[in-house]
Amino acid sequence: MSTAQQKPGRKLLHTRRIVCDGYEREDGLYDIEARMQDISADDTRLPYRDLEAGGDIHDMHMCMTVDRQLVIHEVSARIAASPTPFCPEINTAYAALAGEKIGPGFTQRVKSLFAGAQGCTHLTELLGPMATTAYQTMFSIQRATIGPMPTPKGSGPMERPRSIDSCYALREDGPPAARIWPLERRQLIASE
Repeated sequence: MSTAQQKPGRKLLHTRRIVCDGYEREDGLYDIEARMQDISADDTRLPYRDLEAGGDIHDMHMCMTVDRQLVIHEVSARIAASPTPFCPEINTAYAALAGEKIGPGFTQRVKSLFAGAQGCTHLTELLGPMATTAYQTMFSIQRATIGPMPTPKGSGPMERPRSIDSCYALREDGPPAARIWPLERRQLIASE
């Protein structure tokens, strides 16, 4: 690395760590677990407690149980560390997600249910990575049963897969889209 590219000296001040895991349960449901930690690099004085360097300002856990259709069956939250002793009082509010489906509109629904004083900013933030972890967990089941990116069977017209245009790589005119939604099968639909 040249001198012009070297970064100046720096000091770690804060670490935010988010880990999400997806588990298959024996009863056919799936648990999506998340843990979020805010870790202070220095001794920190909080309004209700003092924290030594390396201590957790936040240590929050959530578990969301979903089925294969991504319908939420249960959500539990636990705040192990927080800036105030009052934060854990909101834990049970997240059970209100039971019956909701992860999919289009989920983020907006979460924001409406847990806006402002109706929720915890950090627990609510965890629901985004948990939702994508739920999708990835279902994709891991799919990869195990039908492979990573199967080529569609048959030769007739084919509906547009939901994943098309969901990101840059899956843009309609890109190579992965042509693999999962062959051009000749799109033309058959257009000509009908």
